[in-house]
Amino acid sequence: MGARKQVDAPPAEFAEAVTQLRGARFRPEVFVEEMPAPQRIAPHAAAVSADVTIDGDDVATGRLVVLYDPAGNDAWQSTFRCVAYVRAAVEPEMVTDALLGGVGWTWLMEALADRGAEYLAPSGTVTRVVSESFGGMADDDATAEIEIRASWSPVPGPGGLVDVTKHAEAWGEVLCTAAGLPPVPPGVVAMPTRRGQRGR
Repeated sequence: MGARKQVDAPPAEFAEAVTQLRGARFRPEVFVEEMPAPQRIAPHAAAVSADVTIDGDDVATGRLVVLYDPAGNDAWQSTFRCVAYVRAAVEPEMVTDALLGGVGWTWLMEALADRGAEYLAPSGTVTRVVSESFGGMADDDATAEIEIRASWSPVPGPGGLVDVTKHAEAWGEVLCTAAGLPPVPPGVVAMPTRRGQRGR
């Protein structure tokens, strides 16, 4: 059994990345928990999901997957890749704004820059969705959402290690921005990740 555990043990670089992901801090409105990671994209993967709740209502949701391939990946330009998803409700009139897509992408770029989370090969899409009701549901108000799907490769820091914490916290900030939360005032410390309890 001991030899089997040794064989199955994840590489040290990935194990450290998972520890950093679990140690990321988010605002109290953000509930984060671990979720099953996709198994076929890379040899090693870890994932978390999140919901942003304001006044008892879930206004944004998302997930972050950290991929690791010790052999490297030409498309990633790295051994690590972050894959993020954010979905949030917005006012229906916002969806008609042609600039909304670019604004959504800027949220991610600025969040990464604010945390000093350097990256390579960013790519992604920003989708605007409007739902209107008809027939027996005609009295229901129209709803609108913005969806951000993005991936990027974290740049290793000193010692060749990737600081996944910065990238996870940047994703958390995009969730909050998309949800319409104001920026955290300087000096205010975010809360540790909460798992297994909503406390709501």
